[in-house]
Amino acid sequence: MATKTYVEVLKGASSFLENHGKEPYLAEYMLLERLGWTRTELLISLRKSMPQKEQEQLEEDLKLVIANHPPQYIIGSCEFYGARFKVTENTLIPRPETEELVAMCLNENNQQANLKVMDVGTGTGAIALTLKREAKNWEVSASDISREALTVAKENAKLQDQEVLFYEGDLLEPVRGQTFDIIISNPPYISQDEFDVMDVSVREYEPSLALFAENEGLAIYQKLASQVGEVMHQNSRLYLEIGFQQGSAVVAIFKEVFPEKTIRVHKDLFGQDRMVSVH
Repeated sequence: MATKTYVEVLKGASSFLENHGKEPYLAEYMLLERLGWTRTELLISLRKSMPQKEQEQLEEDLKLVIANHPPQYIIGSCEFYGARFKVTENTLIPRPETEELVAMCLNENNQQANLKVMDVGTGTGAIALTLKREAKNWEVSASDISREALTVAKENAKLQDQEVLFYEGDLLEPVRGQTFDIIISNPPYISQDEFDVMDVSVREYEPSLALFAENEGLAIYQKLASQVGEVMHQNSRLYLEIGFQQGSAVVAIFKEVFPEKTIRVHKDLFGQDRMVSVH
């Protein structure tokens, strides 16, 4: 039997996904991720024969895709802010919106050396490790209530050769007694009421601990607001990712704690409310 070319395999794989209600582009995505290729490398190889082992791997991967496994968990890693992060089902998959949170923090503070930074609810360590990589003089710490997530974050720190202090515990509890120049967090902010409208792959495989919060998704902001004053000084800054409908509610929560500070909602690249800063 003649060996199929890359283009033939991808065409069949895309049709397979489409027939099962999945996005056809995921065939190319999975192949590029497995091979570690750029799209340019794929384009120059399209007419070449695809090795049987690669075909079999793609077939296995696509079976998992149609069973709603997130592609990043199948591969075991994803890109975030130009670096590769290990992900498991114990960690939330880092999203582009969180890259915008990191970029805002860096843009507003990167001219300042030796800042002390705290990432609350670190998951894979994406925020903490990216800030450390981009601002090498900062002292970065990170916490998570999930021991399994912290294990992944520590592996990512080792893989990227970055020094971050990790703490196990609920929000800021493990660092009480310390003071930070910057507090940053992408906390759980999805309401349980939204469960039924979420993508099946998210609700079935991503950790609910990192996704959902009580009180219409505001509970973690409220708890964070009750703790954060203890670890901030007069000039400390706070950066939060929020749900696109939560801007005014999150501002109100922190305005109660910091009536003298400037609290702003920032939009993402799609024009949705996505971040809150407290200066």
